[in-house]
Amino acid sequence: MASLRDLGLSEYEARAYRALLRTGPTTAKDLSRASEVPMGRVYDVLNSLEQHNLVRSQAASRPKKYAAVEPDAALDRLLDEKKRELETQAEQYEEVVADLSTELDAGEPVDGQFWTAAVGAEEATDLLLERIAAAERRMVVVVGAPATGFDLGTIGERVAAELESALERGVEIRVLLSPETVDALPRSVGRRYTADLSDMEGFEVRTTGGVDGTFNVFDGIEVCIEVPHPLSGDEPFAMIDVKDAEFATSVAEEFEPQWTEAEPLSFG
Repeated sequence: MASLRDLGLSEYEARAYRALLRTGPTTAKDLSRASEVPMGRVYDVLNSLEQHNLVRSQAASRPKKYAAVEPDAALDRLLDEKKRELETQAEQYEEVVADLSTELDAGEPVDGQFWTAAVGAEEATDLLLERIAAAERRMVVVVGAPATGFDLGTIGERVAAELESALERGVEIRVLLSPETVDALPRSVGRRYTADLSDMEGFEVRTTGGVDGTFNVFDGIEVCIEVPHPLSGDEPFAMIDVKDAEFATSVAEEFEPQWTEAEPLSFG
């Protein structure tokens, strides 16, 4: 059940405000009885409600009387206050993240190799977006067949947005798509690659036949490979992420000839 406490009021403040709505303009003493707020606390509670602009006072009367602000106006004011608090907290958290991002640094695996896997469309997508966000220098994206297990429109837009962020921080990106993938891409996503992203420095997208696998190479040391479901192309796939410089180098060497023979992508 919704409560005024959810919007930042204390229990006594909520009691006092609700009582004022029932009683109409009244004195602190009468309000204490009506709200069951102790007389020793009621003036502090009323002062706090006035600071929230939820109560008006009639100082000329003796004893002083108080009246509640209309509920619609009061709730709007409480909501605005809560929004301002949340915005301030969000800014503080952003500052903490900015400080920590310069302080924390992920080291390489002790033996130079590490792999992990994500199973299911949502988990695999999260892993891919995470690795794109972690790229620092260069990235290769190869999509040999329409990815299975998720909506290409929604996921394509999310991937494109993450690629744009990577370009803004100076990552060089080359994207190689098979003709089948180009045909399957929603027009909005295709235009994103050929218009918005292509205008950014460090981005190229090409297409060529004979590309079967779907994978990404990050900074020459990490490979993210899509694994389609072995029995059904309509079910969620898996994503394997391998950190191994030697393996990443061999994958990149296979990529280069196909990239050289590919043609710049035009969509529609």
